[in-house]
Amino acid sequence: MEHPINRRDILKAGAVTLLGTAGAAFFGRAAGGAPATPPAQAGHNHNDTMPMMVGEVDHQRNGFNPTDVITDFDYGKVSTLENGQTLREYTFYTINKDIEVAPGIVYPAWTYNGRIPGPTIRCTEGDLIRIHFSNGSSHPHSMHFHGIHAAQMDGVPGTPGVINSGETFTYEFEAEPFGLHLYHCHAAPLARHIAKGLYGAFIIDPKEGRPPVDHEFVMVMSGFDVDFDDENDFYAVNAIPFHYQLNPIPIKVGAKVRIYLVNILEFDLINSFHLHANFFNYYPTGTSLTPSEYTDNIMQTQAQRGILEFSYKYPGVYMFHAHNTEFAELGWTGNFEVIP
Repeated sequence: MEHPINRRDILKAGAVTLLGTAGAAFFGRAAGGAPATPPAQAGHNHNDTMPMMVGEVDHQRNGFNPTDVITDFDYGKVSTLENGQTLREYTFYTINKDIEVAPGIVYPAWTYNGRIPGPTIRCTEGDLIRIHFSNGSSHPHSMHFHGIHAAQMDGVPGTPGVINSGETFTYEFEAEPFGLHLYHCHAAPLARHIAKGLYGAFIIDPKEGRPPVDHEFVMVMSGFDVDFDDENDFYAVNAIPFHYQLNPIPIKVGAKVRIYLVNILEFDLINSFHLHANFFNYYPTGTSLTPSEYTDNIMQTQAQRGILEFSYKYPGVYMFHAHNTEFAELGWTGNFEVIP
């Protein structure tokens, strides 16, 4: 009889530290019953203060790499309308795709444009947004945008934005209000469509812009329920558990950093972000240019988001992670490598 995967088994077996070399053997199969792929080779441990997965997933096979996703902003195809308004056009499609979320663990995901999270849409307040959406998946899907728009553009059941396999739809609306938002599928059952990977960040810059910084990063917090028992088995930023611990994010001492942080975690009520040895200014939803607090830890429920700004005074390797031990031990942890 096949042993079901669940997070208690993972923690009990110490699979967080063993997964790269023994994950496939421990689980006996990939998620969804597909044969497990061979485990990746051991990677270098940049930090010994927390458990860490050994080895990396095959980013080339996945078709995306979180190291690229974190700075990948899609400004669309830009043109100017007769009235002087900026038009930004984007092309989105849904597709079923197997994603290796941990060495030897392949998850049957539903994706926007073949990646998780979907492309980060970026524009300026007042722009006209036109999104050409097609469904190449086997289920009805949509794009629901957080922001202000007409009901027909809301992407919920009962509106034309929910389309069947092989169909197309064009969403069109003015970008408002400025801030950090998100988009996700809103077809039923909603929890399954979000958990399977249909989500992404949506940034509307203020017309006057934000103060310049040296680095801008987008981080979308989520998880994976690989045995479909409505409990997450892995947690991550930008889809791949432990990626930024295995591949620390380089910044320089004194460099100004801005993080666009979105929580789209399904099956758990609260997520969080903790920055080690530092504090940050926090802008909830990014709809104000004045921070609400100066802290080192914030919590977000699903669809909450906010902008973090900070810089480091001293060189070294500094952790950032969910301040929930289970989340951190199952993948939601990473490092900044601060260079002199």
